[in-house]
Amino acid sequence: MKGIAFIAIGRNEGERLIRCLHSLQKVTTTIIYVDSGSTDGSVEFAESIGATVVNLDATGGFTMARARNAGLKRLLEMSPDTEFVHFIDGDCELISGWLSLALSFITHHPDVAVVCGRRRERHPENSLYNQLCDIEWNTPLGETYACGGDALMRMLALKAAGGFNEELIAGEEPELCSRMRNIGWKIVRIDYDMTLHDANILRFSEWWKRYVRGGYGACDVSARLPDSELEHVFGSQVRSAVLWTTGSALILILAALGSLLSQDFRILTCSFLCLLTIWILQSFRTSASQHQRAGGIGASMIYGVSLMVAKWPQSLGILKYQLDIIARRKARLIEYK
Repeated sequence: MKGIAFIAIGRNEGERLIRCLHSLQKVTTTIIYVDSGSTDGSVEFAESIGATVVNLDATGGFTMARARNAGLKRLLEMSPDTEFVHFIDGDCELISGWLSLALSFITHHPDVAVVCGRRRERHPENSLYNQLCDIEWNTPLGETYACGGDALMRMLALKAAGGFNEELIAGEEPELCSRMRNIGWKIVRIDYDMTLHDANILRFSEWWKRYVRGGYGACDVSARLPDSELEHVFGSQVRSAVLWTTGSALILILAALGSLLSQDFRILTCSFLCLLTIWILQSFRTSASQHQRAGGIGASMIYGVSLMVAKWPQSLGILKYQLDIIARRKARLIEYK
């Protein structure tokens, strides 16, 4: 298709990248692959199928925002009149039929900067964590405040907004969308399957680190966008995580001190049981609000509990962000796989 190009980004994606690039070959001849220090032959494979490869050097740090900007820069050098660009992560595969529908929508809606669809997990049955990702991708339809890593974007809007913020290690797409919305553009999600994502999260430690990064990114983005819709969304996540975790920890510390001073450890036991009950009740409440998104009672229960447990790694990410700010350290990508 003329006027459309794809920018894929990846780092040691292996078979997932092969599926990704093969799916793009079916719809376009303009594919730019940006690699962040892979050692698995990703670069060689991308070159073998005719993709333009951009190799990021490690000196600037590997972030998704930096990779997408590098791909965008190369695209504009190659084809400055490109009208639309579709970003896709290297662990995703484009679903047949999506591109023509997305292009039709965005061309008939000149006020829309970004159109995205439903990202689905390739193997939600392989692990609880994959299932949770599949639920997470199911965001509301219609005009929205942000997209994810896979989306079709209007080049005019991208240029006007100044591209991605390379200082961010997470949340770079919502932050870009917020700047687009501030200058009058719309972000829309339509009811069609867009990509198959292969999270392949099989261990609790990977899931934990993913939420540490999420907490760091949410804190970073909300701090950069005061008085915006995105600050309200991310800021509320940050405040909720801090309130639940630090509040619970403080209560337990005070209860432990009270038990030691009084030699009555029932104080600590009762405090722990009361907190546990409150956390369980809040998990039920969260689950009820996620029923439609999760698609069933059982799935919504699992998702609601996971969101409450996730407040702990999110809080660690928030703490890491605050320590980096105090120490004036540059943010570094938090990898979970």
